Amino acid sequence: MEIMTDQRFRKTAKLFRAVLFIGIILAAVLFLIYFSILIYAKILGPPALAVPQSTIYMADDGSMIGESHTGQKRYWVPIQDISSDLVKATVSIEDRNFYEHRGFDYKRIAGALLADLKAMAKVQGASTITQQYARNLYLSHDKTWKRKLTEAFYTIRLEMNYSKKEILEGYLNTIYYGNGAYGVQAASLYYFGKDAKDLSLAESAMLAGIPKGPSTYSPLANQEKAEKRQEIILQAMETKGFIDSSTADKAAAERLTLVGKHPTGNLGQAPYFQDAVQNELKYNLNIDDRTIALGGLRVYTTLNLEHQKTAEEMVEKHLLQDTNIQTGFISMNPKNGHVTSMIGGRDYESSPFNRAVQAVRQPGSTFKPLLYYAALEQGFTPTTMMKSELTTFRFENGKTEYTPHNFNNKYANDDITMAQALALSDNVYAVKTHLFLGEDVLVDTAKRFGLTTKMAEVPSLALGTSGVKVIEMAAAYSLFANGGKYVEPVLIERVENHNGEVIYEHDDHSGDRILKPELASVMNHMLTGMFDPKLNGYSSVTGISMVDEMSRPYAGKSGSTNTDSWMIGYTPQLVSAVWTGYDKGRPIETSTEQVISKNIWFNFMEKALKDEPAVNFPTTKGTVGVYINPENGKIASKNCPVKRLTYFKDGTEPQEYCTDHLEDGEHPVEHEKQPAKEQDKKPWYKRIFGL
Repeated sequence: MEIMTDQRFRKTAKLFRAVLFIGIILAAVLFLIYFSILIYAKILGPPALAVPQSTIYMADDGSMIGESHTGQKRYWVPIQDISSDLVKATVSIEDRNFYEHRGFDYKRIAGALLADLKAMAKVQGASTITQQYARNLYLSHDKTWKRKLTEAFYTIRLEMNYSKKEILEGYLNTIYYGNGAYGVQAASLYYFGKDAKDLSLAESAMLAGIPKGPSTYSPLANQEKAEKRQEIILQAMETKGFIDSSTADKAAAERLTLVGKHPTGNLGQAPYFQDAVQNELKYNLNIDDRTIALGGLRVYTTLNLEHQKTAEEMVEKHLLQDTNIQTGFISMNPKNGHVTSMIGGRDYESSPFNRAVQAVRQPGSTFKPLLYYAALEQGFTPTTMMKSELTTFRFENGKTEYTPHNFNNKYANDDITMAQALALSDNVYAVKTHLFLGEDVLVDTAKRFGLTTKMAEVPSLALGTSGVKVIEMAAAYSLFANGGKYVEPVLIERVENHNGEVIYEHDDHSGDRILKPELASVMNHMLTGMFDPKLNGYSSVTGISMVDEMSRPYAGKSGSTNTDSWMIGYTPQLVSAVWTGYDKGRPIETSTEQVISKNIWFNFMEKALKDEPAVNFPTTKGTVGVYINPENGKIASKNCPVKRLTYFKDGTEPQEYCTDHLEDGEHPVEHEKQPAKEQDKKPWYKRIFGL
């Protein structure tokens, strides 16, 4: 018996030694594997924290107008811009030992295993914040061993290469809070309509409870369950020592106001403008589609929200609701080209085609100011006379003869000045000028003004028969308004990447001088003529309907074709251009349709500038002002019934006085005040007080 017992003991000892030896070998292997993993993780270095984020579009005042729309709202904010209560609430409920462990909470894992064994089911999770962050960043949420092992490896790499602060910041910016809101900033804006830094304790505890199950614990989905989980989180914060019991009770009793709406909605504000900005990012700044959609860019635009709101109001008010008539609208700061508002059609959701920047339409008579500027360069003046009468132009080179018609077939049947021809929009005068200069001159002039569409060298080009874009016409008129400096339409002031680094900034330096300042000044004053009844002749000036309601001096030009109606005008502070018409070229037939563009333009300008001072167009050095009799273009004498102050390039002003209204023996100069030319030379204080 003793021998058998001894043999059994020896066998047991051998078995024990074998098990111990195998255990030591396994431990060594596991130890070696563990350190190999650590070394490999160290060699790989920090994993990239490339989190998809929404690109945000800002107005000129820094307010948010929209974002890249992928169905997910993602905004990254640094941890210092997150409520400390939300940080503490999240740590208390998700990973109370977050600051103590190195990525894995082994006590919690053991507890979860025991709970699962007792229940014979998966009832308790043990993932730390770092593990959840790794999963959110790099992995799917399927429950396979491969995914769990990969998650563990990424957890090691995150803990090895990033601080707890960086990990917690990343987690809070990537966790899903339901309703398309990823991260605390998007969630805070959606649920409470405020930034994450402004959340109260009660709001923070409510928000921290949602990620466990957004469809279950969202206060918008189930108020009762959300409040119960809020209480659990407040108790966890109390246990952790972050708050005391009275603070917890007070927070639990606080009545919360829920919003349940993303700040920009699906389209945001000014959707046509946002589309144009995205095209600018892609085609001019060469930023790829993925970066635009998910790169977390901050795009600071030139949009003025007040101007945009006013433009939308005027389009809604004046665009006929029982028709399919469309519009393209642009307003722009003429000094720097900043586009302050844009409308590309009557309804973006029905038609996202942007008629302000994409459509090419005939400009009609709004093209004439470019022609008359070219004429000024060739020696014409505002008082250059030509006959307005029905005229058929015949050509020696075999071209088809051409007969332009005035509106309603009205003609002066006499000589008129260029200033009056512009104010009345006389077509015969325009074609005569165009042919006198040479058909190539207007084409070249249009290019100098920044128009990029193809122009046909034909007689009718003077009447705007070649298509243009609304945005380019607004920029062209800006050259008049700013004294002749070239400006490109600007939509984007600055672009920052997801780290807040500036990757693009527009240089607002003054452009090259395209126009001669003195001639631009002459054009400005000529373009005020459409609002001046002193230039009435065989018909009224084209802006006569607006004159009585004008609060300030405007310069501008209307234009129309069978299918297009335009109005472009400006002050020294603001340019706006309006086109209205039908997409498929249906004729504009009714008088109501014909005045829509003028109504939109005028009412927009009046409201947009209501808080701005009324500014006269400045006279430039090298110009002189003379009182002219508009009927004959001569210097007005004492008895002339109508006198209009007209500006000229110095040395080109008329020298002949009007004698039509003098009595026998009277000399025109004896009873006439000094011409404006001399008035302008007086000191400013004498001009103001009439000394």
